[in-house]
Amino acid sequence: MRFLDPKTDFAFKKIFGSQQSHDILLSFLNAALSLQSPYRIAEVTILDPYQAPRITGMKTTFVDVKARDETGKHYIIEMQVLNVEGFEQRVLYNACKAYSGQLAPAANYSTLTDVVALTITDFIMFPERSEVVSQFKLRADDGKLYSDDLELVFVELPKFGKDETQLVDVQDKWFYFLKCAGSLECVPTPLAEEVPIRHALDIANYAGLTVAEEEEQQRHQFYIFDQRNVVVKVAKSNMAIGWAKGRVEGKAEGKAEGKAEGIWEERLRWARSLLPSTDDATIARQTGLDIGDIAALRDG
Repeated sequence: MRFLDPKTDFAFKKIFGSQQSHDILLSFLNAALSLQSPYRIAEVTILDPYQAPRITGMKTTFVDVKARDETGKHYIIEMQVLNVEGFEQRVLYNACKAYSGQLAPAANYSTLTDVVALTITDFIMFPERSEVVSQFKLRADDGKLYSDDLELVFVELPKFGKDETQLVDVQDKWFYFLKCAGSLECVPTPLAEEVPIRHALDIANYAGLTVAEEEEQQRHQFYIFDQRNVVVKVAKSNMAIGWAKGRVEGKAEGKAEGKAEGIWEERLRWARSLLPSTDDATIARQTGLDIGDIAALRDG
């Protein structure tokens, strides 16, 4: 049994933004935002539902899923794998655009409803914070809330370190799903206990994909790997430049070893995520690892 990696744009949109995904998105939003009664979302409308791919090519929009609840509050949800330049500004821009875009000509500002921008990242954004979830609102220096009309929420998946035996609540299970679904070979019991997560796994099951959808998923995966390889190449170039400039030998060696180890671990991580859906030769070509390294990963 193989599942889509929900960290890719295509898979995330298909799982959380399809017409049949209302129960999935509702459960995920309530869990990720830690909403408790009477503030839990009861209904959700997906504003731009997923459409199966008809032509090749990458997506042109940045926000993966847009939704509105029964009170009129808007949610923009994005899955971001690569830490690109200007990403923080883009999140804020999209949130402000969703807020101001509600106002029709000659309408009153009082008609504006709240906007929550929920961003899930596969990288660390706030190294000074240990929490997986970070929430930001407009506040004064003394902490007094100016307005809760605009809220930015970030979920940093690398900070979530629980395995399937440590999952306590629905939030844990959703974060585990996002981080690990692409490498699962069966449905863990804690995930099977939650009906919306079982539904999400059904949608993510490779067995139910069309040929076009499989190709689209692979394109998104390869794009991510290519971009990460660019980062690795730049890091190697920077190391070479550093060596050429004659840095202090001991310090240079220490830095080089640290960077090399980080690059190696990153390549292994990419390779593991590809194992369920890609042959060894393709993995080796994409990650730069040897075929023997790939075989060792498959053997456990």
